[in-house]
Amino acid sequence: MSTKLTLQLNDNIIKKAKIFAKSHNSSLSRLVENFFQYLVEDKDYEDNNYSSIVDELIGIIRLEDDIDIKNEHTKYLMGKYT
Repeated sequence: MSTKLTLQLNDNIIKKAKIFAKSHNSSLSRLVENFFQYLVEDKDYEDNNYSSIVDELIGIIRLEDDIDIKNEHTKYLMGKYT
């Protein structure tokens, strides 16, 4: 059974999402439905906010103990967007 849903979203996001859907041979409705399905079925989502692939990769890279991750991330973003 299908039910109509009305959403209010930014025009630019809708345009980009429609282009994405078309390029993936899908509809915007199907994308939204798949996203909602992902949200309600993902058992790990409540435990953490990352995918199982990320979970598998955690611990592979060892950082120096004295590294300031927030500072390093800020420097990265400043370099990227300035």
